[in-house]
Amino acid sequence: MIADNVKVSLFGNISDGLYSAYVSTNGSGNQSAYVVTRKEVRDYFDGIVVAVAEFEGLAGARPIVSTYGEVFYEPELRRRLSKLKNIKLKHIRCLYEKSCGGIIFYKTRRNTKILLVKNNNGRYWSFPKGHIEEGETEQQTAIREIKEETGLDVTLVPGFREISEYSPFGKIRKRVVFFLARAFTDNVKIQEEEIDSYIWVDLQQARKLCSYDNDLRIIEKAELTIQFSKN
Repeated sequence: MIADNVKVSLFGNISDGLYSAYVSTNGSGNQSAYVVTRKEVRDYFDGIVVAVAEFEGLAGARPIVSTYGEVFYEPELRRRLSKLKNIKLKHIRCLYEKSCGGIIFYKTRRNTKILLVKNNNGRYWSFPKGHIEEGETEQQTAIREIKEETGLDVTLVPGFREISEYSPFGKIRKRVVFFLARAFTDNVKIQEEEIDSYIWVDLQQARKLCSYDNDLRIIEKAELTIQFSKN
């Protein structure tokens, strides 16, 4: 049901920007739902399902609906749904996903290497990243995820922020914000629950190993930034 267009009928205001509602789609009957929005809404409007959630004590999953054009990531949805009285969120699957990560580089006297990783069950080399959590800035998420997945403490290079957007499963819309991160050791300790393998490579090798256009674009930008960096 994620990304479905629905007709919404509000019947209760729970808190600021959170409503109980009924929704219907393609002539189907009404289904209980919750509406999250940053806008003023009418009692009846057309919306889109931005998440599907399961709650303890409630049978079946419930759609979470918003107005067109609004983007809600999981941390904000969890915070808003926490306003529900006597109902606890058990699981949520979101239309929009946001992660942050880093292009990690390590300089020696001879060359500059960057770190590529393969996630568990992954087929392609890419960069460490993970979902943003409630209360974190993008930079804090990137530093935390790099530390958790690789064991590396890094410093982010000011002014570098690149966005990769894609839809890996048709409907889910992913946004990944990458920062350029300098490591001061190449001693990696992978998080085995998340990472299957890693490799340090020079920039030319990285271009050969990475498959996606977004990754290649980000490598090019990283190389230019590293070249002109004073450190």
